[in-house]
Amino acid sequence: MNWLEHLKFYIQRLTDWMVNENWTDSVYLPLEERESFARKKQALHERNAVLVNNNVEAQVLRHSNFDDLRQVDYILHFSNLIRHGYDFYVEEWTQERRAVFKEDQLISDKVLNPEGQHKEKVKIERETEAPVLRKQPYDRLAAVRYAERWWNTYNPSFKSFDVDCTNYISQCLHAGGGIPMVHHGTRSKGWWFKHHDWSYSWTVANAMRWYLSGSKSQLQAREMSSASQLIPGDVICYDFDGDGHWQHTTIVVAKDSSGEPLVNAHSTDSRMRFWKYEDSTAYTPQIKYKFFHVV
Repeated sequence: MNWLEHLKFYIQRLTDWMVNENWTDSVYLPLEERESFARKKQALHERNAVLVNNNVEAQVLRHSNFDDLRQVDYILHFSNLIRHGYDFYVEEWTQERRAVFKEDQLISDKVLNPEGQHKEKVKIERETEAPVLRKQPYDRLAAVRYAERWWNTYNPSFKSFDVDCTNYISQCLHAGGGIPMVHHGTRSKGWWFKHHDWSYSWTVANAMRWYLSGSKSQLQAREMSSASQLIPGDVICYDFDGDGHWQHTTIVVAKDSSGEPLVNAHSTDSRMRFWKYEDSTAYTPQIKYKFFHVV
């Protein structure tokens, strides 16, 4: 078989392994990814959820030769049909990956830009001005529609980032309307995007988490004690290491039959993903969450 046929065979075996319990040596995933898939299976079991069917599709982006090695960058699109109680839903996510072949034999495969690798430390300023009055209420349905429309692609009206999770969530919240943006002229203040400039709270997970906790103007939210208290259009922030630096942001788009949130996100583009992120390679037992109800 040539390298492309080997890649197709590998993806098929990966698809089979996600459903079956037995590990196979033909799947060349790094240990942290194998562990994340194992946690995913365990989490489904603990939720009394069943993976009814799954599908994995691939698209080769580019390939090149280096000495006797061939490097292949490609995108995987995972789709899982999950039954939870009497409900069914489709969970999806995409990954950009890099496979390496030697003499047309696959020797390694890994995800590019894995979750939780970005920890930008920025300071934000609290507003001192009177809040800007909203012209209309926050439209949660519009925010969710936007989250569904752009979950695995990028709106050309906004700049996209290598670590795009918080930028995407800000766009979803903005699509809900009723939340005015005020351009302060400094990135450490407010929540805004204007042309080729933006605030830290618009794009940086750690900045958005702290902005949501104390904002008295523009974008305001109330911190909740549990994920089950959230409704579609609300926000969850993640500190994977539990060290006080927040690395990820998601938006609630639905609830499962137990009333737990299903979320959309960017970076690892995800749709209808269970909110705990136990299936993430960034997950650690020290993970912390913040639950924000947009008000």
